[in-house]
Amino acid sequence: RSMRAGLQFPVSRVHRHLRKGSYSERVAGGSPVYLAAVLEYLSAEILELAGNAARDNKKTRIIPRHLQLAVRNDEELNRLLNSVTIAQGGVLPNINSLLLPKKVAGAGDSLPVSSAGVMKKAKKAVATASQ
Repeated sequence: RSMRAGLQFPVSRVHRHLRKGSYSERVAGGSPVYLAAVLEYLSAEILELAGNAARDNKKTRIIPRHLQLAVRNDEELNRLLNSVTIAQGGVLPNINSLLLPKKVAGAGDSLPVSSAGVMKKAKKAVATASQ
């Protein structure tokens, strides 16, 4: 039946699981086909995004970290799988903006500046203004 529906996922196996599970007494003939199509679409979507994440990291093999990055960076998949924990997936890289170094205002290259350098410039500006 998978071949007739043009699917890779096994329609007969999905039908068997629907019957054995205590979902309802009867299962319509089109239900497992539709469910197999939905499962195949979701799998293809996740695998495509995970493959992109693997390629971005210069890897040829998809690992759980790539699945985690794919799911969490996609808004809809993240909403669907927000209560799912992916083993060995890690966390998304996120640094609070308050913890990042300050940028120099008006500098062309905007390099990070330490607070000591800012204090020296402030003292120098006050000294020249008072003269």
